[in-house]
Amino acid sequence: MTAQTPAIGSSWADFQQAEPDFAQTVQARFARHRHHVLATLRKDGSPRVTGLEVIFREGQLWLGMMPDSLKARDLVRDPRLALHANPGADDSMDGGDVKLSGRAVEITDPEELARFAAAIEHPLPFHVFRVELADVVRISVEGDEMVLRSWRPGEELTVRRRR
Repeated sequence: MTAQTPAIGSSWADFQQAEPDFAQTVQARFARHRHHVLATLRKDGSPRVTGLEVIFREGQLWLGMMPDSLKARDLVRDPRLALHANPGADDSMDGGDVKLSGRAVEITDPEELARFAAAIEHPLPFHVFRVELADVVRISVEGDEMVLRSWRPGEELTVRRRR
């Protein structure tokens, strides 16, 4: 499929429109496990890695966090992030290794937060961020090849193979 030309910082819906099969594969990989790994930047610029759950709804990828958590404070200060799908309980990497990077946009409108809380049936208070994608990557093994698929907003899906 030919990639669309979404703006840098694309929504999940933009990704789905540009590369529907790849987006479905990536979302399915995140759906396999409840908890994933988020990387943020601390105040001093060093990395922080923490666990969290992700939510896909209304064409967006959402991150919810406890009030005033360190990862939420990191994202409020510097919205850059990387997110790695839980690789699973063993070393099989069944479904591939999936990761993405982008920016977190905090939702602060009280009415929007209340709607979101009602939709996910979780009481406020909590932080919620919408992810704007910068890139999405899946690495898998197919036969005797390692296959790296990557997508960036406004670009075609790239596939590289290594033996």
